[in-house]
Amino acid sequence: MQQATDAEIDQSFADGEILRTHALRPTWHFVTPADIRWILALTAPRVHLANAFMYRKLELDGEFFKRCNTVLASALRGGQQLTRDELRDILDKSGIAVSDNLRMAYIMMQAELDGLICSGARRGRQFTYALLEERVPPVATMDRQTALVELARRYFASRGPATVQDFAKWSGLTITDANRGLEAVKGYLQTETAYGQVYWLAETIAASQELSPSAHMLSIYDEYISGYKDRSTMGNDDIGARLFALGNALSYIAVIDGQIVGTWKRKLTKNAVIVETNLFSSLSEAEDRAVNAAIQRYGDFLNLPVVAA
Repeated sequence: MQQATDAEIDQSFADGEILRTHALRPTWHFVTPADIRWILALTAPRVHLANAFMYRKLELDGEFFKRCNTVLASALRGGQQLTRDELRDILDKSGIAVSDNLRMAYIMMQAELDGLICSGARRGRQFTYALLEERVPPVATMDRQTALVELARRYFASRGPATVQDFAKWSGLTITDANRGLEAVKGYLQTETAYGQVYWLAETIAASQELSPSAHMLSIYDEYISGYKDRSTMGNDDIGARLFALGNALSYIAVIDGQIVGTWKRKLTKNAVIVETNLFSSLSEAEDRAVNAAIQRYGDFLNLPVVAA
């Protein structure tokens, strides 16, 4: 989807060609209908383990979740797509106290992990939920080992060079399972050793094929940032310290040739997208052109003119 626009992706999401659910490590991910069930079956047990402390703290046990799931299924049956607040009201009227936002968040996450619900179409700026069985046609099941191998293959093919520790962190699986998956696909991969670590990748890109400088304006949740355990090769210690100091003020990341060079912010208006950059050091003319081109690509993606702040 390299040429897709924001509007086209929104439409795909509304049509259910892209789904949002909790999977892998405990956070939301976008997945395809063909993949959602086997990814949930493989990774949900580990997410439940990670959530176990909060389940106990919020007094959420198996019987409680069963009651919630029954109510949610009844409310959404027949193609209904409801917001979290609407479902909260329905649970409350059924005698299930969910006024606490954190409690409600874990109730909904558990229902996603159990494969009961997934995303529906957005209603304006609000997300909705739908029954997974109604949103996604049945597909052939996949046994656990096959799913593990498939996830490993996709990870190293799309995110390599990466280590087995990176794969474990990204997937939420144990190191043992990560190694099992890697062992099954390593015959299709190449290795590179750098910084005292072994990295696995699908293929080596010849230097002559690389465009340099190449800039990307990324979300802080982009896979380039969050898909790895060790991010030290993306910038020196000073860069890491700068990002850490920004804390919650950190919004988006600017990258040139794989190196973090600063942050950026965007503000959407009706007629333009206003982009403000905060670069950590001065750029060469070529690097500056690359950054401006990346910002322009973002404007094209939104179908809005770009205004520099």
